Amino acid sequence: MCIAVFIWQAHPLYPFFLLLNRDEYHDRPTEPVSWWGDGDILGGRDEVAGGTWLACTRGGKVAFITNVLESLTLPDAKSRGDLPVRFLKSTKSPKEFAEEVLKEADQYNGFNLILTDLLSKTMIYVSNRPKGEAISIQEVSSGVHVLSNAKLDSPWPKARSLRQNFNKLLRQYGEKELPIKDMVQELMEDTAKADKSKLPKICAPDWEYKLSSIFVETDTPLGCYGTRSTAALTVKTSGEVSFYEKYIENETWKEHTVSYQIE
Repeated sequence: MCIAVFIWQAHPLYPFFLLLNRDEYHDRPTEPVSWWGDGDILGGRDEVAGGTWLACTRGGKVAFITNVLESLTLPDAKSRGDLPVRFLKSTKSPKEFAEEVLKEADQYNGFNLILTDLLSKTMIYVSNRPKGEAISIQEVSSGVHVLSNAKLDSPWPKARSLRQNFNKLLRQYGEKELPIKDMVQELMEDTAKADKSKLPKICAPDWEYKLSSIFVETDTPLGCYGTRSTAALTVKTSGEVSFYEKYIENETWKEHTVSYQIE
């Protein structure tokens, strides 16, 4: 599970500003944000399946993905984390790649995928859920959006809370530069749980309640599960990209920032 809030083409300094929490088992092998291989893709990497939840390129492409909360999943499904990697390695536009995904969407468990080309100012959202519905490709409009574990901008309690608090900070700072670390702490480390009566009622109530906060941390029979990294990916009008990550490694929280200029 993950949750993200972002502003797209609606801020005078930041064409794109994203905050994203990645929720996963703490013992799942993961590489923190770094440049991959030939140095064109920047992002964290899941060492088990080799994919990513959020990454970008020197050429101005960005992709991120969240899981869809489901009661039943496919045991032999393809890895969803491979979809952002494939897009970033391809020469396809966001819409062209989304159309390619449609042809194989039934081979994956539920996902929400955002595909972005900063140079062409194009952002596409594609999801393969709910089951039984036609899979559609949606161009993301300018403004503030929240993506959790249902469709884009679904009004789940923690999604509503995150949007409201993000908008409040945007109004507070106006056209000024946004304080990334302060926003991460204030917005993405919120452990408040939702009212149980307002949960989506998709799977076990106790599990949904544990996942209902923006920052998640819970013990399970398989080990500690929860928010193990927070990313802030920001792009300025000058083309300067900053990728800040706060992550847990060996039960210790660390942080670093990688910056570059879009080529």
